[in-house]
Amino acid sequence: MKNTALKPPVYTAFQPDEPVLTSHTLLPGAASPLFGQRDEWNWNGVLRRPANLHPAEWKLKFSSLPGVWNLRARELAAILLNPRHPAVLAAGILTKRRPVSPKTVTQRLGPLRALAAWAEERGLPEDLGAWPEHQLHIYVAGLKDEKSVSTVVGHMTAIRELHRYGPLLTDGGLAQDPWLGMSSRAALGISPSSSRTLSTPAIPPEVWFPLVRAAWTYIDTFAPDILRAQERWRQLQAEATRSSAGAEARLRAWLTEPNNLVPLHDEHLPPRITDAGQVHWSLLSFLIGIDRRAHIFNDHRGLREIALEAVDRGQCANASVLSDYAQVRRADGTTGDWTRGLASRSLNREIEILRIACYIFVTALSMMRDSEVQEILKGSVVEYFGAPAVISAEVKGEEDFPRKHWWIIEPVARALTLAEAISSHPERLFTGIAGEARNAERFTANAGIRAFIEHVNARTDVNGLEPIPPERVASHMFRRTMAMLADQFPGSEIALGIQLKHVATRALANRTTQGYAASAASWAKHLDTAIEAARFRGLRDLFDAHKANEPIGFGPGAEQLARTFDKIRDTVAAQGGDATVEHALLKQARVSIRFGTLNNCLFDAANPAGAVCLENTVIPPRHTGPLPDRCRPDRCGNSMIGPQHIEIWASEERSLTKLLDTRRLAPAHRAALEQQRSEAQAVLRKAAR
Repeated sequence: MKNTALKPPVYTAFQPDEPVLTSHTLLPGAASPLFGQRDEWNWNGVLRRPANLHPAEWKLKFSSLPGVWNLRARELAAILLNPRHPAVLAAGILTKRRPVSPKTVTQRLGPLRALAAWAEERGLPEDLGAWPEHQLHIYVAGLKDEKSVSTVVGHMTAIRELHRYGPLLTDGGLAQDPWLGMSSRAALGISPSSSRTLSTPAIPPEVWFPLVRAAWTYIDTFAPDILRAQERWRQLQAEATRSSAGAEARLRAWLTEPNNLVPLHDEHLPPRITDAGQVHWSLLSFLIGIDRRAHIFNDHRGLREIALEAVDRGQCANASVLSDYAQVRRADGTTGDWTRGLASRSLNREIEILRIACYIFVTALSMMRDSEVQEILKGSVVEYFGAPAVISAEVKGEEDFPRKHWWIIEPVARALTLAEAISSHPERLFTGIAGEARNAERFTANAGIRAFIEHVNARTDVNGLEPIPPERVASHMFRRTMAMLADQFPGSEIALGIQLKHVATRALANRTTQGYAASAASWAKHLDTAIEAARFRGLRDLFDAHKANEPIGFGPGAEQLARTFDKIRDTVAAQGGDATVEHALLKQARVSIRFGTLNNCLFDAANPAGAVCLENTVIPPRHTGPLPDRCRPDRCGNSMIGPQHIEIWASEERSLTKLLDTRRLAPAHRAALEQQRSEAQAVLRKAAR
């Protein structure tokens, strides 16, 4: 009879009692999990956990992996966590010098589980070296029909590691790389240009604007009332007595004041709340100065009857610890309080919503990642090189979480200060609501954003806020959207490079930054409007300078523009108008102008004659407008040399003159330099007239 007992596993590279975190910095007094632990490796209390991960996510779980796959997964994890392990170096395997983060290792286990389940369904042998290569091509082809590109690439990475680290795996790894000599994306037939496109969508403008506005309204308008109500509630609790003595006298005396109203639970509470519209007994107890734990309305039915008689007289209102709130104007034209009232239950909810509003506003306008926002600690708003900034930990790709500075605007600093005021955590800002210890460590960004949208939309008839379309909004979409806006809106390229922390020869040289900044079709109309607005601002500044008899530029383009400005001034003078009328007529004139570094171009598509850039050239199909790379400021009738351009041309002329003084220049090189200098001198002559 065949012996069916399980064979004890053979550990070749790693021993059962060997720590698996020898390449990581452990927390003080912590002990590393051991390789022989088959069910899970728990990092909690061992490694510093990123703020945006829950304790359950800070574990490496192997229990669902059967047989040899359990051992294989632990061996792969140990290699990734310790790339400089003596066994890895002895095997001659090429690895990265820095260990992979535990979070990334956790993500690797998902593809391994899926591959193990698939192999079992197919009846493939446990020996990976015996697998036919075409089976893995079939596996990946099936994934392509169901998963995103990034997910499929993750599965391919796990498969390739089964080959790369084969010498250290029990029973060996795959015999060869199924996509030898090809990147995973190339093997999937994805072009390099497509690989630069981020899968993260931008938040549509119809969602972005009301969402960010609602967050700021909470911070700017609603927060003072919420904090005031929180302080009033704390005061009521602190001053309340635990004794029920004299309760009836207290209640009757309190009701003699007509402004004291018996609090009722909000009738608009969800259906599952059974006390909607009924007396808020615990709040009433605190309002008359007796702690609810004295149970005066349970032990003395006569007190209930006194309160209910007041309700019958109409001496009642929605439960609230404040008598007045900020006024808002609603969609129906009415004006009133932004809330139906803040009591203990509704107050806790509004504090939580306020915290989420702070998170949304900070994430949207700082371009920090979710992990980086949640790493912000109290007291992290500082001044950095003369500008407000926030200190946080950069988590992505950083095993040691270095502290970094992010420049922020003043409203973001205000949102962070507010988040600090309502945080119950001793260090962090974005955690649970104050006074609720059970939530002190828990904050799920995406669930919070969804809850914020639902909360706002359920109360638009009162809070005066614009409804937010209930589309999916995830934390990483804010960074993508703001990067796109910073790039597409005029004059923001440098700001984008600073905010995204990409050190490059120019702000958009980095491929990842380009992907973040790529335009989104849903924003096209808004971006076109922004470009036109920026162009008009520049034109308006030129008009105001001309009206003040300041030079606006030189050359035929400047003369043409000055004539247009004079006609507008004469028309306004004849009509007795003011600057508002001037700017309105200027907008109606639809002056065509493109502001450039070396000159301004007044090319008019309706009258392109005289545009030197279009002479003797083939215009690309569907192209409209001038060809900037063929611009000739020294010759073109559309060219306008502004005062800001003169020093650039003068510097160019001086540099060329200095180069021409160099001896032994090749004749062709000298002729080219002389031609360039003559063009610069022609431009300067126009400015000298």
